[in-house]
Amino acid sequence: MSIFHGWSYEEITTPTLDYYSLFEHGMGRAEAHRAFRFTDTDGRMLALRPDVTSAVARAAATLFNERERPLRLCYAAPVFRQQPHSRAEWRRESTQIGCELIGANTIVADLEVLAIVSEFLERLELGGNFVITLSDLGIFNGVAESLALDATSREQMRLLIDIRNGTDLEHFLASYSQPKDAHDFAQLMQLSGKREMLTWARRVIPNEQSHAALDRLDALWNVIESLDLTEHFEIDLGDVSRLDYYTGLIFKTYVNGAGTRVGSGGRYDGLTESFGRAEPAVGFVVELDALADVLRSSPRYANLRLESQAAVSQITENEPAVLLSKALEKRAQGEHVLLNLNEVKQCRN
Repeated sequence: MSIFHGWSYEEITTPTLDYYSLFEHGMGRAEAHRAFRFTDTDGRMLALRPDVTSAVARAAATLFNERERPLRLCYAAPVFRQQPHSRAEWRRESTQIGCELIGANTIVADLEVLAIVSEFLERLELGGNFVITLSDLGIFNGVAESLALDATSREQMRLLIDIRNGTDLEHFLASYSQPKDAHDFAQLMQLSGKREMLTWARRVIPNEQSHAALDRLDALWNVIESLDLTEHFEIDLGDVSRLDYYTGLIFKTYVNGAGTRVGSGGRYDGLTESFGRAEPAVGFVVELDALADVLRSSPRYANLRLESQAAVSQITENEPAVLLSKALEKRAQGEHVLLNLNEVKQCRN
């Protein structure tokens, strides 16, 4: 949270319990369906919060409607989701920390959020052990529209890309395009890399909408390259988010030692329109539980625990008043204290 405050973000708290329709409008029906749902006494469907971004977008369009833009909001909150049986993602309650930059549609806004993610991981001394993958939903949307896919076929293609099933994806595309084009696109969706991915994509994908998205990624990569940050970034065009509210740039964060991604984010320029005010926005979340699992097994974490224990002042006294007096004095100086209660005279019968 100190990093967010250093970038001038204000903390916001959203309701743990809210109307299910909020998340259905924001996340999309498929993802919102993972929420724990029940009905209120008036028969309306409620849900334990499966997502924070939807509620932040609503607050921006209503409570903060008159505030100067851009809004910079951050949070740390538990989310609740039904999970299929999986060793990678099994928690039904997890803690997310994230930020939202609302009211700015520029490359600088995207870079600000990516810079915060990088600083967050660097501060945890994970430099060299993490990578942030970049993509743009405009690429997928352009391909789907150029193939004239209906909603069902579009979702089928998205799922095949998402699970990296290149063989079935190639067979699927064979009904809509030439065999070589289907083969090349299926290969492209399975690989990640640096700038060369953009060059390859321009040869494989011909439509204008996808090329506009590739141009946006190219401009973003130019700045990343100029800042000498390419070590931490990759292009992954096979990233097709499951959340309906993303509209352009999307990214995921991976850390060595984690069984799944530890963070994700992107641009969601249409989400606030559901609440009465359309405006651009970009943000990200980090899954703290998944990240903590990695840190807990690292030597750095063990050193932090030793440093913390060494900094504690242990206080032993027979007299309760003297014991508490010493403790209060040390606390006033900002020290950590640990009272030895076994040596104190018993005052109760």
